[in-house]
Amino acid sequence: MSEPNATPPFARFEWMLSLRYLRARRKEGFISVIAGFSFLGIMLGVATLIIVMAVMNGFRKELLDKILGLNGHLVIQPLESPLTDWEMVADRVAGVPGVRLAAALVEGQALASSPFHSGGVLVRGIRSADLMKLTSIANNIKQGTFEGFDSGQGLGIGRRLADQLSVRAGDNVTLVAPRGAVTPMGTTPRIKTYKVAAVFEIGMSEYDSGIVFMPMAEAQLYFNRSGDVTAIEVYTTDPDHIDRFRKLVSDAANRPIFMIDWRQRNATFFNALQVERNVMFLILTMIVLVAALNIVSGLIMLVKDKGQDIAILRTMGASQGSIMRIFLITGASIGVVGTFVGFMVGLLICLNIESIRQFLSWLTNTPLFDPTLYFLSRLPAEIDFGETAAVVIMALTLSFLATLYPAWRAARLDPVDALRYE
Repeated sequence: MSEPNATPPFARFEWMLSLRYLRARRKEGFISVIAGFSFLGIMLGVATLIIVMAVMNGFRKELLDKILGLNGHLVIQPLESPLTDWEMVADRVAGVPGVRLAAALVEGQALASSPFHSGGVLVRGIRSADLMKLTSIANNIKQGTFEGFDSGQGLGIGRRLADQLSVRAGDNVTLVAPRGAVTPMGTTPRIKTYKVAAVFEIGMSEYDSGIVFMPMAEAQLYFNRSGDVTAIEVYTTDPDHIDRFRKLVSDAANRPIFMIDWRQRNATFFNALQVERNVMFLILTMIVLVAALNIVSGLIMLVKDKGQDIAILRTMGASQGSIMRIFLITGASIGVVGTFVGFMVGLLICLNIESIRQFLSWLTNTPLFDPTLYFLSRLPAEIDFGETAAVVIMALTLSFLATLYPAWRAARLDPVDALRYE
């Protein structure tokens, strides 16, 4: 039997009744409170998800930029014989399409000391031309200069190391290496004083406090290298697809070599970041899910409270579909508005997150993002619009699904039973 007086879907009266049910009268105050908490839950859940995902993305991107800006995307180490032919190998590798720099390095551990303090450092011997092609260094020189770096005996040190040693460009720093000259009494430490030529600041505390650059020729003498180097670091234009450079670089080297890429060197670190990111997403999704369940409970209570209204509407000719759409709109409105407001709040906070961090640090007088713990000197946020869209769609879907059962119950209500005792 067809239903009389059928109305088109989502007719004006359906919207009017739906929005009317969202404005509670005094006796419906408790239902309104549940709706309010549902709105707040969805808003906070969406905003928190967007903020956390943006910070995790920014943290990964900043770390990746810092790590790949200073360290090679592919590291060539010698096999069978030392890299005495490093200049020819570096030139051949630099000619590979997609390779922007092949920098030879002499690396060694040392103790850097001044009259005020001391600390362990990684000394890197490098040619001045190669050093100036590392934009993370060349574009972030805070004091001094690297001009004449190859011909002098000056060092380049990080800002945090300079602060730790209480030195600046032009001051002296003493380096102590454990393996120096060999004497009849054994190997003696090598101790030599150098002038600080330049102070740089990458923005990653681990590098700014632990790396020292030295001219290549001086590093070979200091670490007892017989004209060879420790490794050749290769920088490419596409580090995300480093595998396609392996064979090209190996063929260009034309000698026995061992290669390791940036993903292998930092696998544990970036895998931990990815796991943490996925777990945070799952945990914070629970906020939105709980808010959606609040919509379910609020709508079920609203349906029980509005049983007489539903029965009267049905006797006046409203179809089951109309009743279902009324409560669908009521519940979905909470989810849609909460998602939209949460999206705007999350976007606003992400765009101003560093200013907010500085204000909260000033307000509480505590460092909220300690660079020595988190490696970076600022709180990053990188909004991924694909992820943000996924969060918004997930929240809207959960909100819509939460309304289906209460709306179906309202549509199934028998007018006779509802009005029997009235």
